[in-house]
Amino acid sequence: MSGLHVESLDTTRRPKAERWAYFTEIASRVSAPMAMDSEHTADFRASADIIALGGIELSRFRYQSLVGRRTPRLIRQADPEVYQVALTLSGTSSIGARRATNTIPVGDFTLLDWGRPHELLHLGRDDGRQPTSSVTALFPRSRLPLHPDRVDRLATARMPGTEGPGALLARHLDQITRHPRQFRAADAPHLADITLTLISLLLARHLDAETALPAEVRQQALLIQVHDFIERHLADPDLSPQSVADAHHVALRTLHRLFADQDESVSGAIRRRRLERCRRDLADLLLQGQTVHAVAARWGFRDKAHFSRAFRAAYGVSPRAWREGQRPEGDPPPG
Repeated sequence: MSGLHVESLDTTRRPKAERWAYFTEIASRVSAPMAMDSEHTADFRASADIIALGGIELSRFRYQSLVGRRTPRLIRQADPEVYQVALTLSGTSSIGARRATNTIPVGDFTLLDWGRPHELLHLGRDDGRQPTSSVTALFPRSRLPLHPDRVDRLATARMPGTEGPGALLARHLDQITRHPRQFRAADAPHLADITLTLISLLLARHLDAETALPAEVRQQALLIQVHDFIERHLADPDLSPQSVADAHHVALRTLHRLFADQDESVSGAIRRRRLERCRRDLADLLLQGQTVHAVAARWGFRDKAHFSRAFRAAYGVSPRAWREGQRPEGDPPPG
């Protein structure tokens, strides 16, 4: 099955005189028309990957310093009725709206309403000589389960992308936009749902309005947080359903109910992911000097016999046989 649809652009593939016009046309099509300017219009260097997820569009941009203005006149001409969250990856960004301006440093999100006037400044390092970069998610206002009057308070706001819901969203957007072709086209609706859930959670957390989210959104957000927690704590031998429940301040029975409609239980999810890491490391030629038990222990398996039984049950072969089967033919086993 083919992967996600990705549109890539690189202005350096165009003649210098065409690069700025090419970039502004693409940038305006991705979001909405803006009045843009740059000190580098004579030879504007930019690249982008744009990924469509069925009504939601993710973009990863790298470009030289520029300024853009979404003016009342442009809004009257066309209001796409979309919001956009943007994460600064390098350089410095600032947004001005309603007589307020905020600098958005690396690692922070901001929210743009393309139906309201605002001004953007993107400045690269070294006084603008180095490029700036960002990741964005564009989505219809109608798909955000928060009242527009509440969302409106977030104009020019800084929202951290290094903790809480922001960190989850940042990792999610980075994974998709960095390697979009690892996903299938059939994954797009699911990825769009996760993206919207994480955006909703980030905005609601910043507005102190999480209880205003629909119950199903709160439940999906908790499930995403639990999976992320499990992923980050696989090496902890004390990771268990109880420790996961305690970390998220929910009862153990609530956690089990959360997984009732999933393909596996909480314990099953922990065991499968640990086994996947062990299987990967046992096939890594750079780790051939480590014992099977050392690899298992690194991923939370305390008991050697239990690990061997679980590995064989999952993959139909012992850990040692799996490792030996991955060595290039003729290589001796590690001493």
